[in-house]
Amino acid sequence: MAGERVKLEVSPREERGTSASRRLRREGKIPGVLYGRGNAPHPICVAERELRRVLTGVSGMHAILDVVLEGQGSTHASILKDYQQDPLRGKIVHFDLQEVRLDQPIHATVSVHLMGEPVGSREGGVLSQVSREINVEALPMEIPEHLELDVSNMQIGDTLRLLDLPPMEGVTFLDDPEGTVLATVTLPTIEVEPEPEELEEGEEGEEGEELAEGEEAPEGAVDAPAEPGGDAAGDSGTVEG
Repeated sequence: MAGERVKLEVSPREERGTSASRRLRREGKIPGVLYGRGNAPHPICVAERELRRVLTGVSGMHAILDVVLEGQGSTHASILKDYQQDPLRGKIVHFDLQEVRLDQPIHATVSVHLMGEPVGSREGGVLSQVSREINVEALPMEIPEHLELDVSNMQIGDTLRLLDLPPMEGVTFLDDPEGTVLATVTLPTIEVEPEPEELEEGEEGEEGEELAEGEEAPEGAVDAPAEPGGDAAGDSGTVEG
């Protein structure tokens, strides 16, 4: 289970817009928004190292964040609602927090980890993970860090679906139990290279190929020049007297 609560101190963000956000990032801060329960959103920012610290803990992205706004003594139990990453460097460039009540269930996306080596893989089969995440509903403190699926008994041709995932107390799976495929073991794809085409019997060879011995030249072909000292074709070599 997640069950980890981490304190996160944030500062109000007075200026908004692209230019202000870029300036914050140059200062080592990440812009974000805290969405309250029925309250107006709070533009905030936090030091990049602090955000990275709380999101790389035991519970990762599913940690319960006790958000403390600078200058206020109140704590806002929140979860990470969304975030954006730099496509090149992978760093978070913006984040959204959602304030939650710990006694009310929430929806979350949880990753599925495949455990074990399938029997079919040892026989030449290929294991494929089709769905890597599923949607669940649970109390904020009961959201699992991840879900584990044992694939060690899978044979070639087997398929495991969401209904094969062991149930967890207090956690409801929201996706289609039969339509959500989690893993398959299939035969490897064999690519067959096309065989080179052979010439059929009687088919002419490539242009410029020499004629076999005793084979007549095709009609209209030009005779090769006579060897030096030889008689021209058709000459008898004698003159009638």
